[in-house]
Amino acid sequence: MNTTTVLRLEGITKRFGSLVANDAISLDLQAGEVLALLGENGAGKSTLMSILFGHYVADEGSIEVFGAPLPPGNPKAALAAGVGMVHQHFTLADNLSVLDNVMMGTEPLWLPVSRRAAARTRLLEVARRFGLPVQPDVQIGSLSVGERQRVEILKALYRGARILILDEPTAVLTPQESEALFATLAQMVAQGLSVIFISHKLGEVLRVSHRVAVLRGGKLVAEARTADTTQAQLALWMVGHAVEAPQRRPARSVGDAVCVLDHVSTVSDKDGGQDHSAGLREVSLTLRAGEITAIAGVSGNGQVALAELLSGTRRAISGTAQFMGRALPPSPARLVQRGVARIPEDRHAVGVVGDLPVWENAVSERLRSPVFSHWSWLVKRTATRLHARRIEKAFDVRGAGLMAPARSLSGGNMQKLILGRALLAPEQPEAAKGDDNRKHPNRAPRLIVAHQPTWGLDIGAVAYVQQQLIAARDAGAAVLLISDDLDEVLALGDRVAVMHGGHAGEARPATAWTREAIGLAMAGATAPRSKGAAT
Repeated sequence: MNTTTVLRLEGITKRFGSLVANDAISLDLQAGEVLALLGENGAGKSTLMSILFGHYVADEGSIEVFGAPLPPGNPKAALAAGVGMVHQHFTLADNLSVLDNVMMGTEPLWLPVSRRAAARTRLLEVARRFGLPVQPDVQIGSLSVGERQRVEILKALYRGARILILDEPTAVLTPQESEALFATLAQMVAQGLSVIFISHKLGEVLRVSHRVAVLRGGKLVAEARTADTTQAQLALWMVGHAVEAPQRRPARSVGDAVCVLDHVSTVSDKDGGQDHSAGLREVSLTLRAGEITAIAGVSGNGQVALAELLSGTRRAISGTAQFMGRALPPSPARLVQRGVARIPEDRHAVGVVGDLPVWENAVSERLRSPVFSHWSWLVKRTATRLHARRIEKAFDVRGAGLMAPARSLSGGNMQKLILGRALLAPEQPEAAKGDDNRKHPNRAPRLIVAHQPTWGLDIGAVAYVQQQLIAARDAGAAVLLISDDLDEVLALGDRVAVMHGGHAGEARPATAWTREAIGLAMAGATAPRSKGAAT
């Protein structure tokens, strides 16, 4: 790293009505430097990056790239100045080749002949220079997650990026793929590339960055050399108070089996159900009361099918699935009535209806309960809003109030709303107490299906969500935790199983696993096919 400044943001301020998203933020980036940008959800990181790329125009302040002013509100100018970004969600066309994806958008439409030969030569040269081996003619759909990320980085470098912004780059990588990425970053930085590294994984931040900058409430609250700080200090800067991560402790008392899958297979979402790569393939698993069973694996290896099966939105085509000794019904409403709570993977698209108010989302999955409606269609507004207020208070849901649309909530508060809806049973009127639970679901959930429950959340929200799952386990619920975050899997799981290619290996005690063994199983090296119900 040298002292040449390649990027300077000076006094950046951005307001959305009365909300000040960025408040006079000044930052600089040096050549060959990795700057970690940290902050809670809603701290202003995304707004700042959007201003840098020209998607937003700052109300005040200026940006210089390599000493030249960057025109505001002009994404093409940012790209031309040498700024590139690799988003957390890849923007690749699976049915096209690596070369096609890299070239996309780099040639004018009126060009009569594509210059593929020259593009191939340039791509291979960039790949060689930065240590990112690639096969230009391979179809993207056949690549692993780590290889796809490599293509995203090459796309930016091919376009001449000298400043690279990485947004949660290890969120979907195995430990081995993360190690490969860190090695690649070291090589790129050694050649003068500058990197802004956005991550919620503080251990990674301390490992790969030279400097950290922390935003809180739209303001720059701290800057420091990475070597001079700790995870605890970073968390304190981000949240404003000390954050205590849940301490690993064994389950107090493991009870009977709540849910049993025996050689269950499902169809996938691909090719009309003919390709089972994203479905379950003879999966056997036992989920017990008072225990967290964690599922590790790279996204796309059957985790969605498992979560949907247990939530009632996907059917099994073979094998048997039982819940509380009875066949698992392919009906979300019936499963909710019988005590299944779900925390879906996509909180925005599946977890809430963004245009509906918070109070309606708080009761949406139990709306047909006699507690909240007459004859399953006439809503009891007083009861529903009282329950929504209970969730708001018990789970510390902060926002514009119960009447505000759910989409106005931050990611962390939206997840708290979903948690409260799943975990907090409604209070019953006296006349209903003691009635059949199938008519009046007034008990805590028996099974919690938590799919990526802390994805994209800041450290404070992560700790809160994890504490709630542990509390539910200690209260006697069976918890299925599906997570791409290996740290989370090992911190919360009493037993851990690994999924690969639709298969699930044996669920073994978390203490019997090493990170290396899980990483190999995630990559398919040692992921045994289920032989029977896990014990």
